[in-house]
Order: sequence, then C-alpha cells, then structure tokens
Amino acid sequence: MQHCDTLIAPRWCIPVEPSGTVLTEHAVVVTDGKIADLKPLDVALTQYQPSAMIERPDHVLIPGLVNAHTHAAMTLLRGIADDMPLEKWLREGIWPAEKLWVSAEFVRDGVELAIAEMLSAGTTCFSDQYFFPEIVARTAVDMNMRAMVGTPVVEFASSWARDIRGYLNKGSDLVHDPYSEHPLISTCFAPHSTSALSDESFTELRVLADQLDVPVQIHLHETETEIAAALKATGKRPFERLEALGLVNASLLAVHAVHTTDAEVARFAEAGVNIVHCPRSNLKLASGIAPITRYKAAGVNIGIGTDSAASNNVLDMLSEIRHAALLAKVSSRDAAALSAAEALRMGTLGSAKALGRADSIGSIEAGKWADLACVDLNRLNSQPVYDVTSQLVYTAKADQVTDVWVAGKHQLESGRLAHVDTGSLLERSNEWRDRIAAMDKETAR
Repeated sequence: MQHCDTLIAPRWCIPVEPSGTVLTEHAVVVTDGKIADLKPLDVALTQYQPSAMIERPDHVLIPGLVNAHTHAAMTLLRGIADDMPLEKWLREGIWPAEKLWVSAEFVRDGVELAIAEMLSAGTTCFSDQYFFPEIVARTAVDMNMRAMVGTPVVEFASSWARDIRGYLNKGSDLVHDPYSEHPLISTCFAPHSTSALSDESFTELRVLADQLDVPVQIHLHETETEIAAALKATGKRPFERLEALGLVNASLLAVHAVHTTDAEVARFAEAGVNIVHCPRSNLKLASGIAPITRYKAAGVNIGIGTDSAASNNVLDMLSEIRHAALLAKVSSRDAAALSAAEALRMGTLGSAKALGRADSIGSIEAGKWADLACVDLNRLNSQPVYDVTSQLVYTAKADQVTDVWVAGKHQLESGRLAHVDTGSLLERSNEWRDRIAAMDKETAR
C-alpha cells in the first residue's frame, strides 16, 4: 500500500470540476500538501495507508472558498459607518477613521481577525487591497492562509506612503520581497478607483505592472455617482478611460462592475477581463445589482468576493454565493438564471481563475493544493437532503463549516480553529474598539 498524509472521507464530495459533479462515498487523498487522488472510498482504502483518517459521514467536502476581493484589516472598522451610501460612507466614515488609525499594528490585528473569521467560514484564499500589504502577506504566511496581496495605489499621503512614487516603489518591492516565491502568496497592484489616479500615474502603473507581470485590481463602475463624476471630470466613463490608457486586458480584475453597458460587457469578454461580484456589499451600500447574467452569457469569468467587513459586514463566502444566485434570479426575472452549482463554481474555481490561480486551487483535482472545506448538512436547517449542491448553497451557514485545510494543514478541526489564539484576537479587537470609540466621543465634544 502507498502511504499518504491524510485520507478525508465525507458522505458527499463536490469537486466543482467537472461542473455539476457530486460524488458519494469517495475519498480525497492528501500528500505533501496537495491532492494526490480522488476515488471511491473502498478503492482508496485498499491502495493508501494514511497517517490520519478523517471521516465525516454527514458532511459535504468542497474546494476551499476563494474570496476574490476584500480589505481584511477593515474588520476593525466593522460597524462604524453603517446605513450610508458609498460616497458618504467613504468620506464621512471610513477615510477619516483610516487617517487616524491605520498603522502596521492596526493592519496586523485586523488581518489576523479577518483570517480567523474566513477560515472558520470555509475560505482558504483571499485577495486583499489595503495599506501595509507587506504586513498582510506576513500575517497570511504566519497563519497558513493563501492570499493575493494588493499594493494600494493612490495619489494622497497615508501612513504607509507619501506619494505616487512611494506607492509604486513599495509595490515593486513587494513583488520581489521574500514572499515572491512563496506558494501561499501572490501580488498585484490595487489602485482604489479611476478617480484616485491621473492619466500619467495610470500610465506609469500600467508599464510597471506589465514589466513585473502582475495583475491590476480596481473598484470599477461600483455606483452611478462614480460614473457621473468621471464623465464630468474627464469626459469619459471609468472603463472607457482605462481602455484608452491600455489597462483593459486579461490582467485586469474589475471589482463590482455593477453599472455597465452591453458594449462594455462585450469588451470585458473580448479582453479577458475578470469580474469580481460583491453582492452583499453592493446591497448594503445600495450600489445596485451587477448584471451577472449578462456577464455569464458573454463568457466573462466571474469570481465572488465579500468586500470589507466594514461594508458587508461579515466575511462569509457561503452567504455571498447564495446572494449571488438569488440576485441573478430576481434581477433577470428568471429562476434558472444562475444555478446553485454555477454559483458555487463562481465562489471557488471562478474566483481562483480571477486571481490567476485556477491551475492550483479552486477545485478538487489531483495535483492541486489541498485547500478544502467540509460542511455539516446534518443540521435542522439543512435537512432533509435531496440535492446536495442546492442544500449547500441555499441553506448552509458559516457555522456549519466544521473542517478546513490549507495546503493540507488542518486549520479548522471539528469546528475549532486549530492554530489561532481566539482569546487574544478578541481581546485585541476589543482594545481597538475602546480606542476608536473613545476618540469618536472626544471628537464629538
């Protein structure tokens, strides 16, 4: 018999690829952090001798969920500026708070809290866009979490960089830093929006991104107000301006993309642009509903993200996947517009493709990293089970995730984080709450 590190035996397995497949009484074989095999349990037991056998008789095993867009450190700003539209939320709530509080310590504590929350909910990879990206990368590695780390690019001074030259230089350094070859970490440039940069800065960013061969992640066409302001300032829609500056290509990760014309959708597809759909954030900020069925019909790849905990307010990808399916149905008035299986694929393999990692994560296939999540369907809200995928997407909650592996390492075990000091995390989160709340009271005087 052949040795393996772990043999995972759930009741059901949804590998995502091939699409729509559901396997019963199969086992996933894990060796050296990767998926070595996927085959019927009785066959696997005759061929492999595992160091650890994990049996989950009431569970469905899925690829680890991939959060294709968030701002992890903003967990510490969760709830400070609720019930506002985007522009007011940013200008009156978030940006003033960030100016006061964002630091290396803030980012480290906020990212630790976010990673713990995401792991607990089945997410094994996230794409981040925030200040101190080197701290984000270090924290992800320390906590054994997979991440695409985005360097913020804006033209105003922050606690991390003083000007556009500082942002671009630090972003270039991040690409070449000690994590550049690390299997858990990839990088990208992350300009906030088209209003954040001049044409000259965008051109410089494009040249640098091309030279370093890294993606560009940007909030794009999130609100109608954004588009109207761009037309007034430049005479061009944001997408039109990016096109003129040479940024519309397969390296572009367009986050939100709520308000787009048919011509823009066609151009997304032609150029190979990836879309990241953030349904709950768009709902909470009243930004609108992204035209997912039009993107799907055009052949555009779609990933799913939570956006930040300050605009969502949870980092729960199962909920995000469910909202994506439901919103696609109601916005198109077609109950079959986006099936449960298609929505799950968006939150796993679609997101992985958007991050340029579909060859290594996003589905349960031999040779890919063993990034996996197990969900207990033996709960009152998920019984009885007739269609496993539908039950997972339409009924499962974050607290039904019992086990999570990242690169084969058991991060969540029987519902408990195996390598995280949750007591310390909660204590530090409360300390930040007290500090920020005290400053708010002082300012109010």
